[in-house]
Amino acid sequence: MTETPATLPPRAPTFPPGRYGRRREAGRRRPLLTALLVIALLAVMTLVAVRLYRQYGDPNYDAEVITYGGITDSQVLVDFRVTVPAGGSAVCLLRARDRDGAELTREQVTVTAPPGQRQVTAQHRLTTTARPFIGEVVRCRPA
Repeated sequence: MTETPATLPPRAPTFPPGRYGRRREAGRRRPLLTALLVIALLAVMTLVAVRLYRQYGDPNYDAEVITYGGITDSQVLVDFRVTVPAGGSAVCLLRARDRDGAELTREQVTVTAPPGQRQVTAQHRLTTTARPFIGEVVRCRPA
């Protein structure tokens, strides 16, 4: 039985030397470049994670709004609770927003825990430029 082209193993075509230009090497890899790109990506991701943790992630300074009320055309009264290290203090950022979500005002308030206590309940009046809809605590950080 004779062999047909379908039964022959595939081979790379052979071209006459110098006729079709220089052929490139097959699949040359650059492991150094790949390693440098991976290291750079990990460094950037680490920097972003550290920045986000510093901004939002410190569990020692946790705040929650208890209630907001006393809403008039120019103010809102915000009652909030802050958890701080025992006897520590925190700077909290409070803001008031209107019904559309636009920020009307933003203020920083310092709260200090009495010795031996970790939670502080505070009340602050935010003066606004228009009628507020909500008062909220954005974040707290060490004072």
